[in-house]
Amino acid sequence: MISARDVANYFLLLVDEDCGDCMTNLKLQKLLYYAQGFHLAIFDTPLFDEPVKAWQHGPVVESLYYEYKQHRANSITPPEGFDISIFNEKQKDLLDEISQVYGQFSAWKLRNMTHEEPPWKNTPQGDEISHESMKEYFKTQLLH
Repeated sequence: MISARDVANYFLLLVDEDCGDCMTNLKLQKLLYYAQGFHLAIFDTPLFDEPVKAWQHGPVVESLYYEYKQHRANSITPPEGFDISIFNEKQKDLLDEISQVYGQFSAWKLRNMTHEEPPWKNTPQGDEISHESMKEYFKTQLLH
């Protein structure tokens, strides 16, 4: 199985800084949440094993938060030499779509969006957001 770091690296490679794109830790965390949620809804399996937790500013993959914390609100540099062939075509298609749909929004817009969604709203702060709650919610979003 791919890791949350692999998914993060994929999203970082999609950033076009020449066009003014910026991938902060906050924004990356929200994209990871959306990727996990939609993967659960579509394929009925998690995209990555790491838990997504309900933190004050929305869903977070804790290990990656601490890895990228030093960037603060600045853009995270894309990785060099990352091999995207570890993803199958369905995963790449999903991640590309998540990037297109949600990547257009600012980190704070994404934060506010997640605060309106049941998986975060219904999970006590600091606890893991269950795969079941993400799957149920994101299945409803597939209809839109």
